Amino acid sequence: MSAVRWFVTALSFAAMLGVSAWVVASHWPAGGMPWLAWPVHAAALATVTAEIITRALKIQASARACGIPLRFGTAVRVCLAGDFAAAITPARSGAEPSRFLVLAESGTGPAARVLILFLELFLEMWSLMLVCGVLAVLFAGRGASVAGLLSLVGGYSSFVLGVGAAGLLLSKRNANGPPPAWARRIGIHAGRWRAVQRTLRALRESVQSLRRADPALMLLAFGGSVLHVLFKVATLPILVFVGDPSFPLTMDALAPLVLWPLALFYGGVVVPAPGGGGFIEGAFAATLSSAIPAGIFAASLLWWRFYTFYLYLLVGGAAAGDAALRALRRPA
Repeated sequence: MSAVRWFVTALSFAAMLGVSAWVVASHWPAGGMPWLAWPVHAAALATVTAEIITRALKIQASARACGIPLRFGTAVRVCLAGDFAAAITPARSGAEPSRFLVLAESGTGPAARVLILFLELFLEMWSLMLVCGVLAVLFAGRGASVAGLLSLVGGYSSFVLGVGAAGLLLSKRNANGPPPAWARRIGIHAGRWRAVQRTLRALRESVQSLRRADPALMLLAFGGSVLHVLFKVATLPILVFVGDPSFPLTMDALAPLVLWPLALFYGGVVVPAPGGGGFIEGAFAATLSSAIPAGIFAASLLWWRFYTFYLYLLVGGAAAGDAALRALRRPA
């Protein structure tokens, strides 16, 4: 990245830390900040580990379902490189280039790389829609916000799948030849249109490969995708319920602890600032301050952000940060 982008990232992280400090100070418990017991951290670390493993399993199984050999270690580095790059780029825009480069350096061919990343996103959206549907049934009637939150995440999934469907339709008609009139009207010249056409052809080949995929391995990949989404949203309930054993374990108490983090994680992609620029922390305080006991609210925020963002940044940087930075330095 350029010096300007690093400066913007530094400002965004400073804003994140500033908002976190403000939220913690304004919600400082009367008895002082509690130290969460080691079982809480052990459970949270186990959840993070399981989330990474199931996500890597999804990538490996979907690749092998289409006849692409992919080692589990490479799949893990693909995940972690994307996590690291997503954390330091606006709207998580660096994730896919970093994953693409890790696959390239592992010896995976260009068409196979596109197919693997296409399947990763494809499975993510369908599993997210399934999880939202199940949560809608489980938490039905527990506040008007339930429908709104599920609509937000479900709408995000539907939008991504809709964009993919539109791209597939374009790939059947516009994968070759000069740019059509509508493309010229919006400023897509011949050189840029050729790049679009390469993407469209790769998308068409990906869908054709998906039709020939091994059903059993694809089902395994889909199961891994569903589990990874569930593990992603399990962190906050673990911190709250294990951190405060007196907190009532009811569906009414569980609903905001599951639904709001789900919305913040997937809805936060629209925030242009790297890492959210403090938006995630502010939204957490605005939506969950009445759902989490005051005595552990500040600690819950700090550890939830650590286990869902900062830990991924640290582990991703250690495991695949070099590849992610090389991908981000490449010219667009």
